[in-house]
This record gives sequence, structure tokens and C-alpha cells, in this order.
Amino acid sequence: MRRAGPAMAAPGESLRRRKAGAGDPEPEAPPGQERDLKGRPVRLRAGTFWLTRIVLLRALAFVYFVAFLVAFHQNKQLIGDRGLLPCRVYLQSVQRHFGGRVSWDALSYAPTVLWLLDWSQMDANLDALALLGLGISSFILVSGCANMVLMAALWVLYMSLVNVGQIWYSFGWESQLLETGFLGIFLCPLWTLSALPRGTPTSRVVVWGFRWLIFRIMLGAGLIKIRGDRCWQDLTCMDFHYETQPVPNPVAYFLHRSPWCFHRFETLSNHFLELLVPFFVFLGRRMCIVHGTLQVLFQVVLIISGNLSFLNWLTIVPSLACFDDATLGGLFPSGPGRLKDQVLKIQKEEAQGAGAPRTRAGCVARGTVNLVLGVLVAWLSIPVVLNLLSPRQVMNSSFNPLRIVNTYGAFGSITRERTEVILQGTASANASAPDAAWEDYEFKCKPGDLRRRPCLISPYHHRLDWLMWFAAFQTYEHNEWIIHLAGKLLANDAQALSLLAHNPFEGRAPPRWVRGEHYRYKFSRPGGRHAAEGKWWIRRRLGPYFPPLNLQDLRGYFTSREWPYPEPE
Repeated sequence: MRRAGPAMAAPGESLRRRKAGAGDPEPEAPPGQERDLKGRPVRLRAGTFWLTRIVLLRALAFVYFVAFLVAFHQNKQLIGDRGLLPCRVYLQSVQRHFGGRVSWDALSYAPTVLWLLDWSQMDANLDALALLGLGISSFILVSGCANMVLMAALWVLYMSLVNVGQIWYSFGWESQLLETGFLGIFLCPLWTLSALPRGTPTSRVVVWGFRWLIFRIMLGAGLIKIRGDRCWQDLTCMDFHYETQPVPNPVAYFLHRSPWCFHRFETLSNHFLELLVPFFVFLGRRMCIVHGTLQVLFQVVLIISGNLSFLNWLTIVPSLACFDDATLGGLFPSGPGRLKDQVLKIQKEEAQGAGAPRTRAGCVARGTVNLVLGVLVAWLSIPVVLNLLSPRQVMNSSFNPLRIVNTYGAFGSITRERTEVILQGTASANASAPDAAWEDYEFKCKPGDLRRRPCLISPYHHRLDWLMWFAAFQTYEHNEWIIHLAGKLLANDAQALSLLAHNPFEGRAPPRWVRGEHYRYKFSRPGGRHAAEGKWWIRRRLGPYFPPLNLQDLRGYFTSREWPYPEPE
């Protein structure tokens, strides 16, 4: 008896198998994914921005979350009831300036909800604003859902902090977050909370608002460099930048020692990305995608090479508006019910003229809002564009109190040497005694201890450390808050000390004297003698920054500025 062999295929089936194997097989689609007539997975169509909106909202919510987290951790110490620059004192000075009452002029000069709250509990007010912002931004970040109400709440909450933050909130990324957040309001439907609100397609006016923002950010940064420090034209700025930037990180330590040709390449690349690439956004879809890709990669490089707060993370947000659904589709998983699948169905319905029903009144209202937004941004952009064209360009400034459209720029000048203010205290009764032992206070991130590795904290931000960098190439007369800080150190003030990494008088009586010393800091050479000793930095004393101070001598200074007098703990 013969054994049964494998069944023979029919001639037609055999021919079909041979034809199918003649070329590359079609990619397998996940179960349930739609296919076209040729059996290929259906791709998202270009020109819609459903997925773009989700990515934008989550990215913006992440930056908001970090900003409110920084506010919650540091606002009480900086602008609280007993902060270094109390916002209650600031609001009272604004109120006095405008006739001693909360008038429209005062409100428009410093728009903040704190005008409406009880100033006797300012710490609680600041915490409430920060916690509310943390809660809303967390919800949007996790869910990907937002509406105009939630986004407007985030914008109002952060604007309320920025406008009383004084010098601590005086940097370009604060206005940039407010402008980005303002545009984010109009990404969303009014009430609906859905990742894909089918009745509210992403507005092209808002998409172009984000593109206009990233264009101005990058071009403004490029122009301020060319018009500013000569080293940007000589291609030598990067010889100094890594060492002298506000808060270097460990990568900057090694990049500083790169060959001179690499530093020249970096500077030329910077000019290309900031002066030429921004115009790609106006040259059609493909060039716009190239623009977005290059800007995102550029910001990632900047994140890796320095601690520039959440600035670079924030700058990525408007760059994402350069990508449509077809571009971003690969980042989203496929499958029935997934966001990508839902967008495919929406696109298919729209192509067949059977999209989600929209009321005529709703369409008119939405179109009117988009038109008003476009006109508003265009009108407010006039002084900004004139500033860009001006040889006396000003960076990081606002022409309106709500900071809806602003000027931007970064590192228009580069410092050639790094100087640091080192705060020291002594328990000696005589500050002038040769045997007085002065002990250093250490900050969270700024250079101090020569053996401490540079920190890596981006996108988080230590506001006091950043301001200490500016104070180092100014004088203490320009930075009265540093004397306030010295007074708090003389009292071992727990709130102020929470901003520092090390208190040499912890568990002991407060110092009798505190002084500021001025030092010149340089990176040690990798593999050199100092590096072998475990030192990341080497330093040389330049002289006193401010003279030894004791607490009693500061009583009149504190009283004249309406600062609470610190009591020793």
C-alpha cells in the first residue's frame, strides 16, 4: 500500500503562488486595519491635523506641568509672604502707583487673579494657583483631552504667576509659554472633552499661528546673534559658550574641549538653523516638514548640552505644527479603535462627504473665532516684525500686558569668562580676624564646590541659581535680593535654605557674619592634574562681592524695603 503524500495544489493556485513570490511581499497589516483595493494598509492622508492636535496638546501640557511644578516648589521662597521679593509688596507698590486702589490701570499693568484674593495668605494663594495648574496639566498630559476652558485656565493661572514673579520670571521662556499657551486655547472645542472631537477639526489658523511663532523664535534668535556679539560673526562664540552658560551640565564639560574646527561647525550650523531654515516653513508641505524635523533635532541637541530650563522643550511645541497626520501617523499604533484608526475613518468619511454633522451656527461661530484670532495675531505682530527688522532689535520683550505676541532671542552676547558669587558664613565674633573660618554655602546646581559634578536637571529649573549667574557679572547694588538672602542665612531661615543644597551651619547656631566672595571659574582639563584630583572646576579669587554683614546691621535695610525681618531659628 502506498503512503499518502501531500495533496497537490491546483495548477492555477500553483501559478498564483509563484507570482506572489516573484516580488517582495506586501507588509502585513495589524488585524482589523483597513486595506486599499490592492490589499495594502491604508495610509493617513496629508493635510489634516487631528493627530497633530493631540501631540501639540500633550507636549504643551508637559511644559505647563514642569512650569507649575517649579512654581510650587520655589514660589513661597522667592515671592511668598517671607520670600526674597514678596509679591504682596510688589502689588502694593503697583497699587500705590495707580492711586492707591485696584483700578483698571493696575489690573492691565499686572494682570493676575491675585488682585482678587486675600493678600494676608499669599503663600496659600501661590500654592493654590500652582496646584490647580499641576492638576489640569496632568489631566491633559495623561488623557490627551482638553477644551478651551481648561487651556484658558492654564493660561490665566500661569500669567497670574508671571506678572507678579518680578525678576524671577523675567526671562523669555515665560512669555513664550504664555504665547504658546494662548494659541493652545484655540486648538480645542469649547466644552467637549475628547481626544478626537469630530465636530471640531484642528483650525489651520491655529496651525499657522504656531508656525508663525516658531519662525519668529528662531529668526529672532539668529538675528540678535548676528547684530550682537562679534564672536558670532567670527565663529568663535562656541569656544566659550559651554563653560560660561548659566548652568552647565556634564556634557558641556566635555564639549568645551572639542577641537576648534568642531566649534566653528557648531556656530555655522547655528546660523543655518536660525537664519535660513525658518523660511522653509513657507515653502510648501515637504519643506515645512524638513523645517520641523531640523528644529526639533536642534532643540534636542541644546537640551543635551545645557540646563536651559524648559526653554528648548517649549520651543519643540510650535515646531510640531509643521507635521500633519500623514507625517505623525507612524508614531501612533494601528488597530481597531486606536486613534490612528479613528482618524482614518474620519478622513474616509470626509472624502465621501459624510463627515460628522456640524450645526451651521457652530461653524459660523468657530469660523468667526478663528478669523478674530488671525486678525489679532497679525495686528499684534506688527511691532514684533518691525523689531525684527530694526538694527536695534530688542529680544525677549512684550508689547502688550497679556504677552500674546512677543519678541524672542537668546545669547545675543557671550561672556568670555565665568565668574561666580560664593556666599560664606562664619561663627567668629570678628569677621576681620585672620583666624576666622569661613564656610561655603552650596546651591542646588550652580558651580561652587570644585569637586561637585555639574548638574543635569533640564527641563526643571532652579530660579535662584540662574539669577546668581547674572548677579556674578553685576554688583550687589543691582541685585538687592542677594542682601535679603544673606540676611536670611544669618537667621538660618529654613524657607530660604530650602533653595540651597548645603548649609554649613545645619544643626548649629546661625553664622554671625555672611559675606559674598567673587571668583573666576574654569573647567578643569579632562585627564589633567585637577581632573585626576576629582575636580570639575578650578577657581581663582577676584575679591569681595559684598562685605561681611551681620543681622543687626540689616534691620534698617529690611525695614526700608518692607521686607519681614528674619528672626534667628
